[in-house]
Amino acid sequence: MRETPRSQGTASDAEPVLPQPRPGCALAHTTGASGSGSPHRSDGRPPQTPRGARHTGRHGGPGTTPPVPGPPTVHFPSAPWASSVTPLTALALIASLALLALCTWQIAAHGPLRTYDERLGRTIAGSPLPSPVAEFLADLGNTAVAVPVLALAAGWAAWRARRAGTPRWWLPPLAAAVAMAAVPALIVPFKALVGRPGPPGPLAGETGFFPSGHAATAAVGYGAAALLLRPHLRRRLRRPLLAAVAVLNLAVAVGLVRRGYHWPLDAVASWCLSGPLLWTALRLSRLSRPSPTAADGGRAAEPTDPPRRRDNATTRGDGTPGGRDGRTTRRRERDDDSDRTTAALNNDD
Repeated sequence: MRETPRSQGTASDAEPVLPQPRPGCALAHTTGASGSGSPHRSDGRPPQTPRGARHTGRHGGPGTTPPVPGPPTVHFPSAPWASSVTPLTALALIASLALLALCTWQIAAHGPLRTYDERLGRTIAGSPLPSPVAEFLADLGNTAVAVPVLALAAGWAAWRARRAGTPRWWLPPLAAAVAMAAVPALIVPFKALVGRPGPPGPLAGETGFFPSGHAATAAVGYGAAALLLRPHLRRRLRRPLLAAVAVLNLAVAVGLVRRGYHWPLDAVASWCLSGPLLWTALRLSRLSRPSPTAADGGRAAEPTDPPRRRDNATTRGDGTPGGRDGRTTRRRERDDDSDRTTAALNNDD
């Protein structure tokens, strides 16, 4: 720091003169404008944030400003199958299984729900819906129709996924095929266990109508096909596709009841059984999506160094260096000025 010029005179007439601050600099123990107090920064910025006022991140790791001591936090990506199920999905699955259990109990025990179901079935059977249309809708639940549709959707989805380089591109079609194969494995024992007789019509006098195999085949076949096609379609077409599948399954159920092949609760129980199958196929299909670790070449996440605080600027407005180097230079200048001032005072004494 420069010394304040003194007038010429004898040593006895000289008085100690304190150094005066110059523009752009400040003494080591003066405040910003006037008065005394704690040390301050010469560039007008607030002092360094105390350690107690810092906002730390998780476990004091990276992401804090400024960084504080602590082990770095490493986030490893979880597998899609390990992700938690949403409450809405869990509620839907529980409701589906609960409704299936209720229908089975009422049909087996000849409860009041079975009475209302048979009354509704007779009403739909006597509706003015033309028989050829009802027969066509009922035939959409045959395996000869639903399985080829699912096979075409699976082949197209597998071709698109393999062309895009998706790992495990074969998993979604395989999951859909397994869900379709599980339909007869579940429906046939169910039919034999309940042994419900059929409605009046071409199959009157026979048993084993609960749940409906045609309704389950349509629900799983067309539902799995929609789930396979959905990722490869535009966003504006995804919801209409799912809505069309729901309407199609409802039409199949109406055709089955209208033609006297099933009661209404037979189709409802098949839908309740098909829901968990489609959900399982969907979860298995999501395993084919690449995770961040796989997309990064299979390398595991590595801890990173704590972020360093960036320097404010290379130079300040008065031409002196800014940032960390500037603070070091100004600190040295203040020390040199203090040393020269002390030496001058000692010479005057």
